[in-house]
Amino acid sequence: MYMVIPAYRVVADFEDGLAKYARSDFAVAVDSCTAAIFLCLEYFKANSIYGRKYAENIITIPKRTFPSIPMEILHAGYKLQFEDLDWKGIYQLKPLPIYDGAKRFHEGMYMYNSFHCLSFHYKKHLPIGRGGAILTNNGDAARWFRQARFFGRNEGVPLSKDQFAMCGWNLYMDPPRAARGLTLLSMMKDSNPDLLEDYSDLSKQKIFN
Repeated sequence: MYMVIPAYRVVADFEDGLAKYARSDFAVAVDSCTAAIFLCLEYFKANSIYGRKYAENIITIPKRTFPSIPMEILHAGYKLQFEDLDWKGIYQLKPLPIYDGAKRFHEGMYMYNSFHCLSFHYKKHLPIGRGGAILTNNGDAARWFRQARFFGRNEGVPLSKDQFAMCGWNLYMDPPRAARGLTLLSMMKDSNPDLLEDYSDLSKQKIFN
């Protein structure tokens, strides 16, 4: 006889390894960095304390970044504002403590009290092919993200017995990608240079004006 390991445990093992590498309390794996940022934006809307604090509902980002970021800001119901900012590796979705860290990956990269979003696209440091993650030290947020990414379901609970506490999304990382990520993470160097990208000026795009 042998024990069958639930598939979601592979994802959890990857998350544990990622959190240790980044020095965050938690890591929540999702299907892309775009999804990670979207879930963070939705979390701030759902959390009444943060909702009151950031009532102005305006998110400011660099005008030169990946186009999905302003799109997800608008999809999540926020107002968008661009700034002329030179950045390298990581930047903040101001005024929220959400950071797009798709171009940065090194040991101990997590910034305390942030929601630090990562990308595992094939051009990134951890090239799973597709995937992302949210680093956080907030246990309540981590639990919310894990339900939100998986249709509002509870991991390990049979579908016939599950009780839904939210309307979630289909944004989870599948186990084969998590297994590849865990393998690549085991060979990852402690120090890696920030990646560079030649982005266009999104403030000139009509859809964002």
